[in-house]
Amino acid sequence: MSARPAPAPAPPIAALRGVDKVYADDAGRPRTILKNVDFEVRSGEVVAILGPSGCGKSTLLRILIGLIPPSGGRVEQHGIPLEGIHAGAAVVFQNFALFPWLTVEENVRVGLNGRPLPPSEADGRVKAALKAVGLEGHERAFPKELSGGMKQRVGIARALVGRPELLCMDEPFSALDILTAELLRTEVYRLFTERTSGLSSVILITHLIEEAVFLGDRIVIMGADPGTVRREIANTVPHPREYRGDDFIRMVERIHDVITRVHLPEVEEVEPAAPALPGRRLAGPVAPLPAVPIGEILGLLEILADHDGTMNLFDIDAITDYDFGRTIAVAKAAEMLDLVDTPKNDVVLTDFGRKMISATAAERPALLRAELLALGTFCLVIHELAKEPDTPVAADAVRDLLAERLPTVDASGLFETLLNWGRAGHLFEYDAAADTIALFSGREEGAGG
Repeated sequence: MSARPAPAPAPPIAALRGVDKVYADDAGRPRTILKNVDFEVRSGEVVAILGPSGCGKSTLLRILIGLIPPSGGRVEQHGIPLEGIHAGAAVVFQNFALFPWLTVEENVRVGLNGRPLPPSEADGRVKAALKAVGLEGHERAFPKELSGGMKQRVGIARALVGRPELLCMDEPFSALDILTAELLRTEVYRLFTERTSGLSSVILITHLIEEAVFLGDRIVIMGADPGTVRREIANTVPHPREYRGDDFIRMVERIHDVITRVHLPEVEEVEPAAPALPGRRLAGPVAPLPAVPIGEILGLLEILADHDGTMNLFDIDAITDYDFGRTIAVAKAAEMLDLVDTPKNDVVLTDFGRKMISATAAERPALLRAELLALGTFCLVIHELAKEPDTPVAADAVRDLLAERLPTVDASGLFETLLNWGRAGHLFEYDAAADTIALFSGREEGAGG
């Protein structure tokens, strides 16, 4: 008896086939935004679309779900031509798009789109969506009473309440501060991986490599002028994903190489001013730094040491003069330097943190330097300074470099933090009068903060 043929794979939830999009510019001349784009998203996957600003990522998304028509090519829904708006798609926008006159609960209920549901089922869906994003207890609040992170939680709940087969997230964290964005990104990761919210397939639009690697199962890299799909990469980083994990860092560097054709160099190749340290990790991704000085980080370690090495974050906040956001920033900075861990709402000294606390003032720069050299942002700047190691570099050139690599971050503020940490770790010297920065020569004694 002949074998039964395997069933044909299900068609993708949504697909673009050879799609072009052309707009007229202000002078009436045609401008091609997308050119011959093939793209699809299948059931059960998170697809991250990664590319620079202006490459047509958002335009691709809007065409895919029927918000705008293509100029050429074909848009499909489950293998057939899409007519109108994709009924199974929901969108989370970067600017929240909440109705200010509606409460949190009422904004979420809008996501049901007037579906003919029994009142009890509608109420249950709204309640479940609010619980999934951590908004229980805020049902009667209005948007003006919410932080940016809470507003975006409302937007996510509104998208989830309709139980879409395709959730589309258009740079959902770009309007948030760094720490809030990271917290919410982790919450969304939980929703994706636990599948308890009913999420099946997700499209994430982003310009951040780390965000694409953290959230995506498949990463689509776009080029610009006009927008095209340059490459698709299956994300092999295992779950649970950690930003400082070796697999994560290797994937970030691989994607960065695809985008720029330049590998982030290893530390030994870019740091002529100090000998190689045993067991040193490869540099992590180029990423923002919490805007706190080293002095405040060391102060946190001293507080923890006085409380047996562990404290609740809210208790720490209660005994400092900082607002809560500042307390979070200090804890995050200490965690980046491997001085603390932050399970749940606790802050716990690591063995390295205890070593830092017990070290003398003369010993601390070398300890700190080893951790700074595991941060890609420092390696990026060291590589630039090492091109002419005996010649100071204009600080504006470094600020421009940071702005190029991290376009959504305040480059001047990031430079100040990088300089503060780098001087404390004897990596950099700075001439304020000339506004120049150079590799540490040994003539300048450590500046803390």
